Amino acid sequence: MVKLSVIVPFYNVQTYAPDTLRSLRANAREDFEFILVDDCSTDGTADLLRRAADEIPGVVVRRHKQNGGLATARNTGLDAARGEYLAFLDGDDWLAPGFYADLVARTEALGCDFVRTDHVQADGRTRTVHRVPHGRRGEVMAPRDAILPATRTTSVDYAYAWAGLYHRRLLDRGLLHFTDGLRTAEDRPWIWRLHREADSFAVLGLLGIFYRRGVASSLTQIGDMRQLDFIRSFDQVISETAADRDAQALLPKAVRNYCAIIAHHMSSMERFEPAVARALKSMSAGALKRMPQDVLDDAIDSMDAKRATLLRRLRRRAGAKEVAAA
Repeated sequence: MVKLSVIVPFYNVQTYAPDTLRSLRANAREDFEFILVDDCSTDGTADLLRRAADEIPGVVVRRHKQNGGLATARNTGLDAARGEYLAFLDGDDWLAPGFYADLVARTEALGCDFVRTDHVQADGRTRTVHRVPHGRRGEVMAPRDAILPATRTTSVDYAYAWAGLYHRRLLDRGLLHFTDGLRTAEDRPWIWRLHREADSFAVLGLLGIFYRRGVASSLTQIGDMRQLDFIRSFDQVISETAADRDAQALLPKAVRNYCAIIAHHMSSMERFEPAVARALKSMSAGALKRMPQDVLDDAIDSMDAKRATLLRRLRRRAGAKEVAAA
């Protein structure tokens, strides 16, 4: 029986993939499988993965005929996975030796649906530890109880899918697949769904995942239309949270998060192409209009003056366009 399936999407990361693949080799075990999904790379990534299939125990390679994005690539891996536990890794990140064996052992001892872990951010030669924003470590809790408060960063804001381990029963319940085609912020509806619908989780103070920042091919570094998928992603968070039994309590958190992301993108408009910047303004104004307006009022009022001013100006833009159209 396969104990662990690790799903690793790759897209044009031939510079970094060797580090990722070496770290998988250092985590190999006879009951682990590594599902490497080539999302139609156009560089030398595919050749590296073909060699890995011959050299690393447990490697399974899947290749897309057309690029579908990170969410779709992860779904391909989930559909192929046979493990009792599932994990994710990005094709430009890497692991400490033996990390997965330790993570599986600790998770099994807890017996919960999923765990979240800390990670190390690698920016050039700089290493910074990033902790899950959750105070209790090694204690099984209800994930729903860890969403709030609205005005504080919580584990639902730590959306990295690769920073954790997930029991197969979540896959069987339909909770692990991502919204197909999302290019950015694909983790956001996913982590909110997990926290609303899974039964148990825990946080482990376990370091061993190295997250590489500043990769030129990463969508966080590219200012094209794919960046604006965050609108579709957070629209999904809002609509699904609005349908939740605790919508009145949870919506302020979801709306405030959405507003913070809009303000972040609007405050760094210079990195977008002109057409994308115009679309960002228009789509963000539309997003504000779609939010529950009483909840939006409170969310904007709770933010610092700079972000609140920006969002109020954007909101007036939406109102002005509506009046002009009438």
